[in-house]
Amino acid sequence: KMAAATERVAGAAPAGYTALAVKFGARQRSPHCLLVKEHQVREGADTAHPPRRTLFVLNVPPYCGPDSLSRLFSRCGRVQSVDICDKPAPGEKKEKPTSKFFNGKTVTGFQVAYVVFRKSAGVQAAKALSQEGPLLISTESHPVKTGISKWIASYEASVVDPKELKAEVDAYMQDYDRKMAEEEAKAAEEEGVPDEEGWVKVTRKGRKPGLPRTEAANLRVLEKEKQKRARKELLNFYAWQHRETKREHIAQLRKKFEEDKQRIALMRAQRKFRPY
Repeated sequence: KMAAATERVAGAAPAGYTALAVKFGARQRSPHCLLVKEHQVREGADTAHPPRRTLFVLNVPPYCGPDSLSRLFSRCGRVQSVDICDKPAPGEKKEKPTSKFFNGKTVTGFQVAYVVFRKSAGVQAAKALSQEGPLLISTESHPVKTGISKWIASYEASVVDPKELKAEVDAYMQDYDRKMAEEEAKAAEEEGVPDEEGWVKVTRKGRKPGLPRTEAANLRVLEKEKQKRARKELLNFYAWQHRETKREHIAQLRKKFEEDKQRIALMRAQRKFRPY
């Protein structure tokens, strides 16, 4: 019966995808389906997930983490990396988070995953798993924490060590001070030195020095000033036009005021009690 149910679910998979039946544990009766296919993008478009060696997985449940996926597909070949995201987002290779306390992002709900194998044969072997029975995510040798044990682990992970936090903040501030010192030294070297076109960059000094504008920032400021000047010139092309606009506005306000007075008087007259 389980094999027949798996075949029915696999037949309902979208075009291009293969349905893999998985179960959380051996006691679970109904399987859950992971939709997998070979990750295909333009050459060089996705450096983090190389083509022909990356398996794109949809419908990943919240309790199935990177370790569980790596263990599930390790039978198909050596797994190089597992990247879980909240939605498909191919792009450049992401940098590993350098902060333990400030880069945490909790993703809830069903997710997508990119499983990268060492060899391209692992992708085809993973798609062939649909012919087997349901795969188990939580086993006796590799249990997935649930219930009280999961809450306790989450709580213990949320407790911050003050010494580690202070060390990370101090390291960040030292790196920030070093970058600011390098920028100040670079600005001091370039001060008074003309560029290729002969222009000299001048910055404001004092207690609140201004940062030098880049070329793009200067273009944005000039464009805003140009638009503001054009609107002002169009609105006040002639002084008499400005005066006429004000007079028309005042006349419209007075007309609306009189109409409102008449409407209020009519409403009051209709509210009077007429017994006969």
